[in-house]
Amino acid sequence: MEPINRYLDHAVLKPEMTLEQVKEAIQVGIDYQVRTVCVHPGDIPLALEMCEGTATQVICVLDFPHGRGGKETKKALAALYAKMGVAEIDMVMNYGLARGGHWDLLKEEIESVVQEAHRHNVPVKVILETSELSREQIIGSVQACIAAGADFAKSSTGFSSGGSTPEILKTMLEAADGKIKIKPSGGIRNKQTALDYIQAGAARLGVGFASTPLICDNPMLTK
Repeated sequence: MEPINRYLDHAVLKPEMTLEQVKEAIQVGIDYQVRTVCVHPGDIPLALEMCEGTATQVICVLDFPHGRGGKETKKALAALYAKMGVAEIDMVMNYGLARGGHWDLLKEEIESVVQEAHRHNVPVKVILETSELSREQIIGSVQACIAAGADFAKSSTGFSSGGSTPEILKTMLEAADGKIKIKPSGGIRNKQTALDYIQAGAARLGVGFASTPLICDNPMLTK
C-alpha cells in the first residue's frame, strides 16, 4: 500500500470560491503531496503552473456536475482539456441514460470521451452519481464503463444528494470484477474511512480539499 496521500484526488470544486481561495486550496494539496488536485476547467492553467515540479498532478472535471452536455460536447471538451495538459479527466456521465436503461447510448457517450482522451494518453474516470441510481443501475453503469474502455468508475460528484458508502463501494467493486479501477468519492472526511475504502479495494479516493489535512498525518512540504 502506498502512503495514504498518494490515493487522494484533492477536489477544489466549490463554485463560490474566489481566485485566492482556489490558490490556497491547491497549495494544501501540493503541501500534502496528494496524487492530484482536481479542478474546474477554468482553473487548469493556474493548477498546472502551481503543480509544475511537484509530486502532485492536475486533473479536471468534464461536464460537471450534471453530465447533460451531450456526446459531441463531451468529446470536444476531452480533446481540449487533454491538449491543455491535464493528467486525467473526471467525466460526469449522463446518469439519466442509466436511469432509463439506455445502455448503448451511455456506452457510446463514455466511449467518445475515452477515445479522445486516450489519443493524448490521458486516463478517464467516469462519475456515475450513484446516489441517483438503483443497485442494478450502478452495476449496469460500471459495466458500460468497462465496455467503453474507461480507466476508472467513480461514485459521486459530491454535489448531489449523497456520496459513496461502503455498500456502494462493494457493489461497484463486484461489478468491476477487476476489469476497471474504482474511485469512491464524497463523504470521505477522516483517515479511518479512507483506510477502510483502500483496504476494501479502492484505487483512488475523491476528497474535498478541507478533508485532506484530516486524512493525512502531516503535511509533507515540498518547498
